[in-house]
Amino acid sequence: MDPYSIFADIIAGRAPASRVYEDDDVLAFMDIRPLTPGHLLVVPKVPARELAELDPEIGGKLFQVGQRLAAALRASEVACDGVNFFLADGVTAGQEIFHVHLHVIPRTPGDGFGLRARPRTPPRADLDYLAGSIRGAVERGAR
Repeated sequence: MDPYSIFADIIAGRAPASRVYEDDDVLAFMDIRPLTPGHLLVVPKVPARELAELDPEIGGKLFQVGQRLAAALRASEVACDGVNFFLADGVTAGQEIFHVHLHVIPRTPGDGFGLRARPRTPPRADLDYLAGSIRGAVERGAR
C-alpha cells in the first residue's frame, strides 16, 4: 500500500479515525472534513489508487456497505432525509487522496451541499455516437 496515503495509515491503525464499520475488505470512518454532519468514508483495505485498479467484487462491497451506512445514518441521531454517494476517480474528478474511497454524505433540507453543474440536452445523434463508443470500449474489456 502507498506509504504516503493517510488511508493506509488509518487502515493499519497508525493514524486515528472515528471508525463506524469494519470487515475483512473495507473500513468506514468519519470524514475529518465533513460536508454535512455524519459524512462518512468507505475505503477498501487493499491498495487501489483508482477504480481501474480495484477488484470489481471489492468495488461492489464499497457500495453494499455504503447502502447499510445510509440506512444507519437515517436511523441514528444524524436523522438525515437523504444520502448522496460520491466517488471521485482521478484529479479532474476531484480526487485528492489516491486510495479509492466512497463518500456517504447525509442530506437534510438547507444543508448547503449540492451538485453545481449546467446540464445540457445534446441531440440524440450525439448521444447515440457516444453510446456506441462507450459500448465498444466495454466490449473490448476496458478497465
